[in-house]
Amino acid sequence: MSIGVTAICFTGHTTIGGIPILGKGCVGIVTQAIIEGKPVAVKMRRLDADRPSMEEEARLLRLANAVNVGPRLVAATRNLLAMELFDGVPLFRWAEGSPGRNMSLKQVLSDLLDACFRLDAVGLDHGELSHAPKNVLVGLTGKTCIVDFESASMVRRVANVTSLLQYFMFGRISRSLHTSRVFHEKRRILNDLSRYKEEGSIDSYRNLLHTLNLR
Repeated sequence: MSIGVTAICFTGHTTIGGIPILGKGCVGIVTQAIIEGKPVAVKMRRLDADRPSMEEEARLLRLANAVNVGPRLVAATRNLLAMELFDGVPLFRWAEGSPGRNMSLKQVLSDLLDACFRLDAVGLDHGELSHAPKNVLVGLTGKTCIVDFESASMVRRVANVTSLLQYFMFGRISRSLHTSRVFHEKRRILNDLSRYKEEGSIDSYRNLLHTLNLR
């Protein structure tokens, strides 16, 4: 392959025709591979994808990487993306008690919100964080990684912090994690979130974190 892949490793919780892979989406499938002796994640464009290439996704992932968000882009072609292989489990599996579940909700939420704020600050909207369970990975150390920028946009109004926080507060994950213990002041949180949505400033973000007792 032109990006230097020397081996494909069939592993992961998703299967296609009985073959395990790391993930599957509307645009591509993700497998583990080896480049220069190191494991990476390779996303391959599907033949039935609704776009002619992976070039725009690569461009947006580079922008996310510039603010330390997302898996590091290793190489890209028209039909392939090679990325850092993040050692973690999808958010929904972490919430169900997978390894690493001993990390506190506040620790994971704080890490994710900071990443979302950095994306908001550069005008990059992920687009899929209102139903985040498959697009967020949690590692054994509590480090998180937002993945899959195929629906990202620089045109839409950014809503990363808003979408993620609302998912934690009202999505299905709220029952698994008993988030009412963190979000017991919902009216005040929503008021502060509304202010942040309007202003997008560092002060309004810090105020939101203070209300969430994350700072």
